Amino acid sequence: MALAVKKAQEVNADLVMATDPDADRVGIAVKDDKGEFILLNGNQTASIFVYYLLTRWNELGKLTGKEFIVKTIVTTELLFEMAKKYNVDRYDVLTGFKYIADKILELEGKKQFIGGGEESYGYLAGDFVRDKDAVIATSMIAEATAWAAEQGKTPYQLLMDIYKEFGLFKEKLVSLTKKGISGTEEIKALMAKFRTTPPTVIAGEKVVEIRDYKLQEAKDLLTGKVTPITLPKSDVLQFFTESGSKITIRPSGTEPKIKFYFGMKGDVSQGLETAMKVLDTKLEQAAKELTE
Repeated sequence: MALAVKKAQEVNADLVMATDPDADRVGIAVKDDKGEFILLNGNQTASIFVYYLLTRWNELGKLTGKEFIVKTIVTTELLFEMAKKYNVDRYDVLTGFKYIADKILELEGKKQFIGGGEESYGYLAGDFVRDKDAVIATSMIAEATAWAAEQGKTPYQLLMDIYKEFGLFKEKLVSLTKKGISGTEEIKALMAKFRTTPPTVIAGEKVVEIRDYKLQEAKDLLTGKVTPITLPKSDVLQFFTESGSKITIRPSGTEPKIKFYFGMKGDVSQGLETAMKVLDTKLEQAAKELTE
């Protein structure tokens, strides 16, 4: 996107968007509070995307109580926090947009799909296309930018408003490459270690729930209650903390990698700038604790 950002600086554009060659994913750059272009990650773009859809559906009187959004389990919990405000149903699915499409099909004729997405830059609005679609996504992101501009806001300021209302969420992805047969065994050993001796504290935050998608159960560590997970079996572990942070560990299905998705939630009562610095430190700490 470097050339596009350079051109945007020259013409004083509000937004830069770029898709991948098959136009199913989209990345964006927006101006920060200093007027400098920054790249948003997939979770941040998804947050603006879903917030715009929910808010406009509400403003247009289209919410009847039979609408829903879908995200993958590794995608920010911020999307669910926003949907709760509007009493919109929320569904988590395994990583892969085909699972979002499956959920749309499952609920067809019963509930209306508003939109959804995944942290890896795939988004969808409406049920006309049953896969991640950058054509629809770029249209909606541009529309959201114009809508924000009508209120005298940039997309970045809109994102900051979302954080102030629903809580600050920041993310970090760490991938460890383990090649060859020995690498495969190493990845298996790492997953076994996290299952047998799971962390009780991550970056100073107490772990209160563990979800094991291989065993298909979620355990509340405060009460000891075990709840079945109805999603298909998958070699994925998730740890939720008392502060609302979420850490996911999963071996890649296509590469010799084990992936760690860190999603930390911050307290914005002391101000966004302070909260962001605290979360940056926590993200680094969490990554160091679990991957080194």
